[in-house]
Amino acid sequence: MRHALLALAFATAVLIAPRAPAADAPARWTPAQAHAWYAHQSWPLGSNYVPADAINELEMWQAATFDPARIDKELGWAQQLGMNTMRVFLHDLLWKQDAKGFKQRIDAFLVIAHKHGIKPIFVLFDSCWDPEPKLGPQHPPIPGVHNSGWVQSPGVAMTDPSQYPRLEQYVKDIVGHYAKDPRVLAWDMWNEPDGGGNYDARQPKDKVALVAKLLPQVFAWARSASPTQPLTSGVWHGGDWSDPAKLNAVERIQLDESDVISFHNYGWPEEFAVRVEQLSRYGRPLICTEYMARGAGSTIDGVLPLAKKLDVGMVNWGFVEGRTQTTLPWDSWQRPYTLQPPTLWFHDLLHGDGTPYRQREADILRALSHAPRGVVPEAAALYPAPATTER
Repeated sequence: MRHALLALAFATAVLIAPRAPAADAPARWTPAQAHAWYAHQSWPLGSNYVPADAINELEMWQAATFDPARIDKELGWAQQLGMNTMRVFLHDLLWKQDAKGFKQRIDAFLVIAHKHGIKPIFVLFDSCWDPEPKLGPQHPPIPGVHNSGWVQSPGVAMTDPSQYPRLEQYVKDIVGHYAKDPRVLAWDMWNEPDGGGNYDARQPKDKVALVAKLLPQVFAWARSASPTQPLTSGVWHGGDWSDPAKLNAVERIQLDESDVISFHNYGWPEEFAVRVEQLSRYGRPLICTEYMARGAGSTIDGVLPLAKKLDVGMVNWGFVEGRTQTTLPWDSWQRPYTLQPPTLWFHDLLHGDGTPYRQREADILRALSHAPRGVVPEAAALYPAPATTER
């Protein structure tokens, strides 16, 4: 999920000091604690997940459109590919509307996920795409356009400090309810918090400064529940992540507060390797929570074996072709693909019936998932030679 409003994301941030945590507040994990947790997990491998019949996280979770049968089928496909996690977006408005019912649906999701050996990474907030989310029926996909119905959380509500107590209760209730649940892998506090995505006129003013003020509080709210799972928020801009002096205000918070370091990278394998090297200086486990944009050079064939060798957890964008239309590239917002499909699928691994877009990708996923930690089997590193017939 890469976004066009780079100017907004790179704007000069107004540095607002976060509130100091209470003296008795739980501390950020030490690097040793983070590595001990990581050592007890399977190598994280999965996708960002929304069912094929949902255009966004609201349509996934609302009572009228929540589809356990579809989720069960699709997570079964994930299990067959060797996946053990899914990054799944929640939304504060779902909790505001019906906290009890929302948690019941999360419970149902966790039962299904556990059945298939999937431990989700739950995302609490998101700054990408439509900043004015609305509950109820969601509009249909815009023909030929990538991710045309995705919505932010909290979006424009972040401009209203009177909403902060509600956001605080949402975080504390959701994280607190599942804080000791071994079926949850991790908590992603805020996806691309200083991002945007083709909604320039409707973005909150001073968004970067607002996020820089609110994000430390979100970490503190979640940490107050003493979760047994790590907290994170992924850095995603260009630039040098190894030098704190070159980070913007939001990036500094993300790297200073995360128990395990997460990041997004949609570039070529050599760029991915540089990113891993830059982040390794922080001495914590690494999980790439967004990658794979075939047309931009980020592929299963090129990046995933490298990540396995480096012991970096990997979660690609897009699982099943569906209403999000993320098989279409980012530039479809400027040039909708209404006359013919793109040459390559941009994201997503499976057709709507569960068959792989490329069988070779499925083979690599399975081979890497079954190999020991840090080991890249030959079946994943090299394309198998065709069988020959002796004469």
